Amino acid sequence: MLEHGGRLQRAVREYGIPAEQWLDLSTGISPFGWPVPAIPPSAWQRLPQDDDGLLEVACAYYHAPHVLPVAGSQAAIQALPRLRPASRVGVIAPGYAEHAQAWQRAGHNVSCLAAEALLADPQQWDVVVLIHPNNPGAERFDPQTLLRVHAALAMRGGWLVIDEAFMDTTPQHSLCAHTDRDGLVVLRSVGKFFGLAGARAGFVCAAPALLDALREQLGPWTVSGPARYVLGRALADHAWQAQARTRLADASRRLADLLARHGLAPAAGCDLFQWCRRDDASALHRALARRGILTRLFETPASLRFGLPPDGAAAERLARALAEIAP
Repeated sequence: MLEHGGRLQRAVREYGIPAEQWLDLSTGISPFGWPVPAIPPSAWQRLPQDDDGLLEVACAYYHAPHVLPVAGSQAAIQALPRLRPASRVGVIAPGYAEHAQAWQRAGHNVSCLAAEALLADPQQWDVVVLIHPNNPGAERFDPQTLLRVHAALAMRGGWLVIDEAFMDTTPQHSLCAHTDRDGLVVLRSVGKFFGLAGARAGFVCAAPALLDALREQLGPWTVSGPARYVLGRALADHAWQAQARTRLADASRRLADLLARHGLAPAAGCDLFQWCRRDDASALHRALARRGILTRLFETPASLRFGLPPDGAAAERLARALAEIAP
């Protein structure tokens, strides 16, 4: 199992600090989640129904011709490599490590490279896997450039797979609208922007033939009835979405300013996190953890990712801790 953020219980055991006393900044999950309503008993008592309107709402939200609900984009990350014969796969690095591991486990020839190297010569790949915006490096890509890369891959039966888990705050940069093209696959998550990570739900946007193959691979009832009930309402709540985009952008700017004031100017970031490259990242991670503040540590390159503080008191607590430990 690869390392991920959100391992709060492990930190509780390691540092001896009760869970309720931690400030968990180790994930890119919004601390301002969509307000989940009461879930009717029928959602628990019946098998999930495919004709409950969720597909139509999701297609409208993502501006996608076709979508498939899945048990979080992680389910698709693990299943997609099993739909292809042995391939040459280029995966963005640094990035969400589950992508490379899933393709390697399925027997593909995987190379992990910076985005510039992946995009420079699509002819050397059968599959290119990007994260847009990237996690943790927050790189962004011109949509027309990505479509040209896809076209070069698709001519040879190749795929361009784009993980857009952090795209919701900037939907104008998404490629979901173009996913009726064979070989263009976009993964979306409701965990980050909507703050619904516990629902373990997401969507794959792609052409119907690929979605049919993926559906066969995953089997029925990939998303629970209660999760489908919540998703259908969250994706249709346009007023909340607009307010959330503004709130997250403001919070991310404040976090970047706070980090810079304490000698940790971010190397990159997006509206859901800030990323700081530091040779002493491991020492800073431990020092913050001893003060009950959990960050996401990356070893290659040495860096810390900071999620958004949920309120002013949390931001002040982070500022005090950084004042004590940052050089």
